[in-house]
Amino acid sequence: MSSIIEHFQTLTQIPHCSKIADRLLEFLVAFAEERGYEVEVDDVKNIYLSKGRPTLCLQAHYDMVCMGKAPVLETYIEDGWMKAKGASLGADNGMAIAMMMQLMDEGQELEFLLTADEEVGLIGANEVAFDLKSPYMLNLDSEDEAEVYIGCAGGVDITASKQDNYVDGSGYCYEVAVKGLVGGHSGVDIDKGIPSAIKVLGEYLHEHQVTQLASIYAGERRNSIPANAVAIVRSASKLENIALVKVRELTERPKVLSEGEKTIEMIHRFKHGVHAQNEELGIPDVSINLAIITADEKGGLLVETSARAMDAVKLEDISQETLAFFNTYGFHVKLEDKYPAWKPDISDFTNLVSQEVQSVFGKTKMMAIHAGLECGVIAEKYPDMKFASIGPTIRYPHSTREMVNLESVERTFKVVKQIIRSVSEEQKRD
Repeated sequence: MSSIIEHFQTLTQIPHCSKIADRLLEFLVAFAEERGYEVEVDDVKNIYLSKGRPTLCLQAHYDMVCMGKAPVLETYIEDGWMKAKGASLGADNGMAIAMMMQLMDEGQELEFLLTADEEVGLIGANEVAFDLKSPYMLNLDSEDEAEVYIGCAGGVDITASKQDNYVDGSGYCYEVAVKGLVGGHSGVDIDKGIPSAIKVLGEYLHEHQVTQLASIYAGERRNSIPANAVAIVRSASKLENIALVKVRELTERPKVLSEGEKTIEMIHRFKHGVHAQNEELGIPDVSINLAIITADEKGGLLVETSARAMDAVKLEDISQETLAFFNTYGFHVKLEDKYPAWKPDISDFTNLVSQEVQSVFGKTKMMAIHAGLECGVIAEKYPDMKFASIGPTIRYPHSTREMVNLESVERTFKVVKQIIRSVSEEQKRD
């Protein structure tokens, strides 16, 4: 097993879900200090490491989306892919951190920017204010080998809430459940035909003319396509199982939400998924993920969504459209954790990165991604810096199916080493 994979295995045993990654922060700070790197940690827990006179900054985030059994991870390798049993793996973005650890073992004169809480709204990146010295930043958060990312979507989380009240219900009582769907990343996987558990549940209730909703708990994370959704309902007619939907009759006779019918209609009418395709880039242009719906015991309803678009105007349009939609159902709406799109930019640096990718993989392609990369936020803070993003092949991030191709990790690391050398030689010539 390579040193990078060994480092990654170490990381998998240190819990680092978003918002609760202090143990990993402490580990990484100690790791860097032991290898002679200068260390700074800011108020939002971003980590900045440097040694010597660096000409390149490597950037990644150190939190992960915890799904299933995570952060308790038991990894295994199958046909060249590393996976975790019943859990998200955290290769997004832990494999990048493992590469950085290997470079620190080698004593490379580099800057490293390790950002906090990327997976819950690019929180760390939004507050970065270190005195970065390098003219170039290489982000290591992309998920397809041999591709150089030079642009990304902007996004915003849109939440809707309202207070309902409970009234007497009638008829049969059922638990209606959609469980164990595959899930996926709400950006890069939104066009892959992955079913949303919330939409499957909503369509079943709508088609069976269920109007009495006692409770609902659906979805896992704002940036994950929902894999699970459960509702307690009352119905005048009998309900039965269908594909993906399991129905269980209950003996309870609970009260129901007075506006439960409107909530079910809202789920039915919500346009989850891709709203527009970017033909030039070959990726979604605008999308929205209906991520989480919950109702508490006092009748408080909360809906959480994440919208993405490849430019600011379209992000504003989908935001206003969603706001108006929820308003029609009496919800109070908030826009949270907005981050900018990274406009595709070809530069001498992206060309250099592309050449090194070509030399290792025998092919290269400049791309934009329908997901948030921290480059967009950081580029606004460091306008003179040039950016590119690469990474090993990772499939189904933000889900319990997450896997990383180990050969791709090694080859991508070879590209990183060559980029480091080429940038250093270029700076010496200048």
